[in-house]
Amino acid sequence: MTDAAASTFRPWTPPRRTRKMSLPQFLWQSWRDPLQIWAEFHFKELYIDGASPLGRTLVVSDPAGVRHVLTDNAANYEKGDLQRRVLGPMLADGLLLTEGEQWRRARRIMAPLFTPAHTARTAEAMDRVCRRRVEGWRLEHGARVLNIDSEMSGLTFDILSAALFSDDLDGDAAGFEKALNHFLAVGARISPLDALKAPDWIPRLGRVASGGDARFFKDRVDALVARRRARIEQDDDAPEDLLTALLSARDEEGDGSGLSDHEVASNILTFILAGHETTARTLGWTLHLISRDKRVADILKAEADGWDRSAAGLRDLHWHRAVIEEAMRLFPPAPAMIRRAVADDVIGGYAVKAGQSILIVPWIIHRHEKLWDDPDAFRPERFLPENRKSIDRYAWLPFSGGPRICIGAAFAMQEAIIALAEILKVAEVEAITPVEPRPVHQVTLRSQRTMRLRLRARRDRPVAA
Repeated sequence: MTDAAASTFRPWTPPRRTRKMSLPQFLWQSWRDPLQIWAEFHFKELYIDGASPLGRTLVVSDPAGVRHVLTDNAANYEKGDLQRRVLGPMLADGLLLTEGEQWRRARRIMAPLFTPAHTARTAEAMDRVCRRRVEGWRLEHGARVLNIDSEMSGLTFDILSAALFSDDLDGDAAGFEKALNHFLAVGARISPLDALKAPDWIPRLGRVASGGDARFFKDRVDALVARRRARIEQDDDAPEDLLTALLSARDEEGDGSGLSDHEVASNILTFILAGHETTARTLGWTLHLISRDKRVADILKAEADGWDRSAAGLRDLHWHRAVIEEAMRLFPPAPAMIRRAVADDVIGGYAVKAGQSILIVPWIIHRHEKLWDDPDAFRPERFLPENRKSIDRYAWLPFSGGPRICIGAAFAMQEAIIALAEILKVAEVEAITPVEPRPVHQVTLRSQRTMRLRLRARRDRPVAA
């Protein structure tokens, strides 16, 4: 073993099963933490076909098979009922869950708002928010142990509010975080009743308990949309941000109609859950990995020092991007995707029947023994420009792929890179315990217990930084 290999950090991962699960075990683990459903053989075989508690399923880890489902024959694979049942109370009419013409129309209307040019315009606001957050830690007065989960949630919420809604979300980051945490911990768990496809009229206890969270989000976002709509109609100098653009955009390729206020509100909620939440978790896991690897931390600090805070200069932060992409490989923000076959098909030589569930699981694919060298190791070099071309596009899926790839992927990457660079311009990031945080699947990939790290002012910080 070389010195480099010996020093490679491998974060804690859940133990993998060696035996099949009974139905009661499956239902209990699905509710508690779906990450621990997966067995050792899932990380060794590219296709797993057979009966499961969800009916007949095909687990697809082969990049060619993933491409077939997400891109080549995407029209034949729709979002499964399970995801709609779990997230529907919050996101029913947002891009994440809609299908067919409703989804295509909304995507056409919104796509021009997420081009690279539009995204680059938000970089200055992102950087301003990040600098304000880092300065608020007042590290020059001494090291601080931070609740990283809360700090990154607050940071990404503030970025979302400033860059997309001109700080018109009422600044209630704490309220949004509290409601979101409760929803993900209680309301977004996979109920055994959902797994068994029980009728919707049977109450789901988690959904009942989290009803107040859904009302909290709905009331505040509906009020936000109504206020902005009124300003636009009164020609009251409405801010030129994403919210105004959403309310003003039209389906130029269709009938010229726009999004309804309800559709706009549903997509704002989608941005909060699928954007703010996933980026916050990515930054948390990234900082954890950096805290355990001084070599990588030193490289990042030097690169951050050389960044001039311009949007154009972000392209040169190759290590920042690589570290974030490696963090998303090890800790994918959305650990699993379920699709349902509309019609019979064949994937990788396996016959698929209409109605069958297809599971594409980034948690498995990103750590698959046939797809990655030393898959459980933290090796950001994999994603440096000279190496990245060897990675199959469908072996790395933090933003999904195909027509339904995350519309805000470029926004999220820009946000994460800027945030990481601003933190590392001024701070050392240190672990406070040898105990590893344990990932748990709660819609996104979260730490089971609060993640805390020590940040202290850099002693080697350049004077001009």
